[in-house]
Amino acid sequence: MAHEPGFRAARVLRIGRDGSASADDRLAEEVPVALVYNGVSHAVMLATPTDLEDFALGFSLVEGILRSPGELYGLDIAPGCDGIALQLDIASARFMALKERRRSLAGKTGCGLCGVDSLEAVDLGLAPVTRGAPVRRSAIEAALAALPAQQPLFAATGAVHAAARVRADGSLAAVREDVGRHNALDKLVGHCARRSDLDPASGFVLVSSRASYEMVQKTAAAGIGCLVALSAPTARAQALAERLGVTLVGFARPGRLVVASHAAGLLAD
Repeated sequence: MAHEPGFRAARVLRIGRDGSASADDRLAEEVPVALVYNGVSHAVMLATPTDLEDFALGFSLVEGILRSPGELYGLDIAPGCDGIALQLDIASARFMALKERRRSLAGKTGCGLCGVDSLEAVDLGLAPVTRGAPVRRSAIEAALAALPAQQPLFAATGAVHAAARVRADGSLAAVREDVGRHNALDKLVGHCARRSDLDPASGFVLVSSRASYEMVQKTAAAGIGCLVALSAPTARAQALAERLGVTLVGFARPGRLVVASHAAGLLAD
């Protein structure tokens, strides 16, 4: 069957009240992606094989492996029969620090913590974010209205999450998609880290998933003070958001929001 980045065409059997019929469909790609630092494999994640340069940089930044994009000297994307290897050449000081706190991850679509070898390794020791102007409810509603048109893989497959960087006025600065919600946010962080026109203290992140602990952690690691999710926040996510100064919004729908932390960061205009 035909194969395009992000999805693969397949034959399926559609069954309804009026009977069944064979039909063409599009299935989201989900492939093992290995992150290899200076020749040493560190993590394997199941991901959609799009925007992999963004994914490599974003993952490295939010995990604290890199402190800035300039510490990534080179990236080679090496497809293989069983997946894709992202070969990252990073600063020697950062590689030495990585070796001190090796984490062996076996990534899964629904889990961003698989393989962490101690509970202490879950906490990256982040400082509270520097907050900017409060986010307006009208900006959240504008972003919610604009997001579907920027989700081509979801439109094709119905099987991927989206993470969007939203400006203060509600316009979308960037959107990234992936079968894994954590991966989509990593891709977004990596993309935005290369841009000079986005102030972390302004605007917010919008995700199509629930707001879990790791999603709050990644948002705070990028220095962004507001995370808006279409689904629910978890209790651990709320506690972390309170500690890190992140305004956490769940159940985002037109005309309805649930603010789980730092409500002063939201203006109900």
